[in-house]
Amino acid sequence: MTLQGFVEQFTYIGIFAVLLLGSLGVPIPEEMPIIAAAVLSHGGIVRWWLAGPVCLVGVLSGDVVLYWVGRHWGEHVLNWRAVRLVLTPEREQWLKAAYRRHALKTVVTARHVMGLRAAAFLTAGIARVPFWKFVLADAGAAVLGVPLTFGLAYFFTDQIKAIVADVHRAERWLALVGLAGVAMALIVVAWRWNRRIENERLDQEGAE
Repeated sequence: MTLQGFVEQFTYIGIFAVLLLGSLGVPIPEEMPIIAAAVLSHGGIVRWWLAGPVCLVGVLSGDVVLYWVGRHWGEHVLNWRAVRLVLTPEREQWLKAAYRRHALKTVVTARHVMGLRAAAFLTAGIARVPFWKFVLADAGAAVLGVPLTFGLAYFFTDQIKAIVADVHRAERWLALVGLAGVAMALIVVAWRWNRRIENERLDQEGAE
């Protein structure tokens, strides 16, 4: 099932769930479910005035969860294997130093970098960044970014659909080219193998 298909089937819960998973560290670009929600809103499948706030809440919910996990368990979370997948010791030290220098700037920057967001917000809790400061920076960045992405996708839905159709068309052609390449490679291998067997047979006949 595609991301848009999942969102379409489960509507608002689907939008929220995908954004929550993405903000918790699952490698889902934040923009993709927001764009999917906007496209569905344009098509009348969901209401834009509900889908937009759901996107915003979904984006922020995972961020707050990560912050409070780090805040509540502190350094103990660093012993969890799942945490170390996104928060290496080197990244941990770098983020702690960044929070000591510019906490607000670090939160805003991390909010827009996929792959860094989960590690940064978990570290914000571990480093005891004040909750009001964390929420102010994170919500401020999201309030600007999420409606902008949603609005652009809503008004340019037709262009987005055309791009997606072109991508699918290109993927089909690439698949055909790939299959043709594999077929040619198999033909060449089979021809070389037959030629080698024939040469070995001729050499044996010549030796006799």
